[in-house]
Amino acid sequence: MSDTTNRTPVYKRIVLKVSGEALRESGSRDNISPQIVTEIARQIQEVHAMGVEIAIVIGGGNIWRGLSASHRGMERTTADHMGMLATVINGMALQSALEQAGVSTRVQTAIKMDNVAEPFIRRRAIRHMELGRVVIFVAGTGNPFFSTDTTAALRASEIGAEVILKATKVDGIYTADPNRDPTATRYDRITYTEALTRRLAVMDSTAFSLCMDNRVPIVVFDMMRPDNIRRIVLGETVGTLVTSELSPL
Repeated sequence: MSDTTNRTPVYKRIVLKVSGEALRESGSRDNISPQIVTEIARQIQEVHAMGVEIAIVIGGGNIWRGLSASHRGMERTTADHMGMLATVINGMALQSALEQAGVSTRVQTAIKMDNVAEPFIRRRAIRHMELGRVVIFVAGTGNPFFSTDTTAALRASEIGAEVILKATKVDGIYTADPNRDPTATRYDRITYTEALTRRLAVMDSTAFSLCMDNRVPIVVFDMMRPDNIRRIVLGETVGTLVTSELSPL
């Protein structure tokens, strides 16, 4: 582990995109692993203590996948709304872990459910972060046919985040699937255009378009490696950086 004493974060406000699958332990029958959620909360708390403003967009794939259900015959809009509700469950689990770690949080939802979470209001979300609270965005965009990757791109653009940190189970973007192709190599940096042209599995095209239009860089990284979020925030090279151009930011 490198010495980061007295180092200043290079980002003031970030959006962390956490997939639902990241909350499930491999091989476990449980949809949510308390140990994994606690570790994610620890990493977030570490960065929060550095003064970084944090918003989180969380997926629901560990519980329900609307697209997969629609392919099995369920009406797509209904299936997608069920997936949005799954993100609320995950968001509440992460909120609980963060609060236990001493981090003040707010859950904001794109679907009205007053007894569970606040409605998403852009100015209120920004004010929460300015006051030192971590904001967890749930229920996607509130609309079917949009992924939580698109939600992350949209919310990052709305709140003026400087970067999206996309947490995955691999350590970046590869030329091919590293689990299938042993010759695959990892990119340190790549442009949005290159990623789209080469059909690299990073985000869906709608999310990419939003990031390109609003010049929001993306860092794709392995969240299961301890302290990766802190290292990224401190400016270390971790995972793959996706940006409009390959010159330094």
